[in-house]
Amino acid sequence: MTLTDPTPRTTPLAQDGAAARPHEGLTYEVRTFGCQMNVHDSERISGLLESTGYAPVAEDAQADLVVFNTCAVRENADNRLYGNLGNLRAVKDAHPGMQIAVGGCLAQKDQAAIQRRAPWVDVVFGTHNIGSLPVLLERSRHNAEAEIEILESLEVFPSTLPTKRDSTHSGWVSISVGCNNTCTFCIVPSLRGKERDRRPGEILAEVQALVDAGAVEVTLLGQNVNTYGVEFGDRGAFAKLLRACGEIEGLERVRFTSPHPAAFTDDVIDAMAETPNVMPQLHMPLQSGSDKVLKDMRRSYRSAKFLRILEKVRERIPHAAITTDIIVGFPGETEEDFAETMRVVEASRFSSAFTFQYSIRPGTPAGKMDHQVPKAVVQERFERLVALQDRISAEEMATLVGTRQELLVTADSGSKAAERGRLSGRAPDNRLVHFSVPAGAETPRPGDFVTVTVTEAHPFFAVADPTAQDYVLRRSRAGDAWDRAQAESCGAPAPGMAGGSGATSLGMPTLRPRS
Repeated sequence: MTLTDPTPRTTPLAQDGAAARPHEGLTYEVRTFGCQMNVHDSERISGLLESTGYAPVAEDAQADLVVFNTCAVRENADNRLYGNLGNLRAVKDAHPGMQIAVGGCLAQKDQAAIQRRAPWVDVVFGTHNIGSLPVLLERSRHNAEAEIEILESLEVFPSTLPTKRDSTHSGWVSISVGCNNTCTFCIVPSLRGKERDRRPGEILAEVQALVDAGAVEVTLLGQNVNTYGVEFGDRGAFAKLLRACGEIEGLERVRFTSPHPAAFTDDVIDAMAETPNVMPQLHMPLQSGSDKVLKDMRRSYRSAKFLRILEKVRERIPHAAITTDIIVGFPGETEEDFAETMRVVEASRFSSAFTFQYSIRPGTPAGKMDHQVPKAVVQERFERLVALQDRISAEEMATLVGTRQELLVTADSGSKAAERGRLSGRAPDNRLVHFSVPAGAETPRPGDFVTVTVTEAHPFFAVADPTAQDYVLRRSRAGDAWDRAQAESCGAPAPGMAGGSGATSLGMPTLRPRS
């Protein structure tokens, strides 16, 4: 086993034909745990591996390489990783030459401990040196020993690496990495480092490249997007970036995640309201409604400021759907503190919320705090919060019934799509709508747009069963890109049409005609 901490460098991806693709003929699988940043990093990992010759493993086949891109935010992330690694031990024993690599935040945190707990792991790499993965894999194979390389600072900005996008119609674009905040419950700053901002021109060039490839939607990513610009001294940079995205022809939907309430300024709200392709959606992490708990969390805002932000957003963008993150059972949280969270949640009218039970993360200040809340108390409060938010989500979703919504059709139609004859799409506010295609109407492709009237609401999704007169399909460049991608994957020519009479179907669910 070797443990290295080399000086930053750029991994050479292409010297000559033979050296550039040393893994030709091998297959890979990437398993992603955690946040959107990890999802985007996994796209980079996939692109990097394919640039050296790896190919995606076929369904139901065993990959020659399994990469885990891990999360360290909650305790169950540890359990999930080591459980998966344990399951793979026998698989690896039965497949000589198979390799396992572990990267991401948990790798950055646990480092060599991963290999001690799971000696059959071949490579451990961190959040700062994704580009080293192919070299580490080759070195491990050649030396017949584990390779562990963890850097303490960013080797190369991930967006400079090759990318294999999961979607033809939507793409993630990192605008920054790292975080300058010091929330007491969060381990991310110690794992991803201080905030590093990309230059606006680089970001806009990547967005333009996505649009040129057929994408119609981008999501700007950062640990704290609205502090973007702090590294190069422009506090208004994020609002300017949103407005600049509004000038890109063919880019129909712009989203971003996640902002921080303490740094959320009126210029960003104005940019959202005044830039037509910035969608009426906002993810605004609350974490707690108790001012005492927020102080203990070292969150530099209080509940009154949080509610004022939401009020301003809704004044400028009346139909905005707002989502949030909430932690239940933070150390020292009393019943009175929890009641404040329930009060703020009721007042905020979130369309949905990601709710978490606090778990101790080693290395965080909160993990050493006194007055850890008993598990049974946390569970009971958690269930009350979920019940409240489920009610609010259902009430907010019900407001869509009877409204006309233009949906961006997605490739994932849900587990009951074939049974119920429905496809899925996202409304401008990002809420999920399952819709049917009227008998005789043309079936949309992922990336196309359909306009329908919402006929039914549930807490977590809406339904639209339109008549032929109510159904409007708008074919898009993203749908054309999906056709091309499907044709390339099966070696067929790209069809001129999809859906409808006599058209070639390339993987879309078969729909039952509605009577």
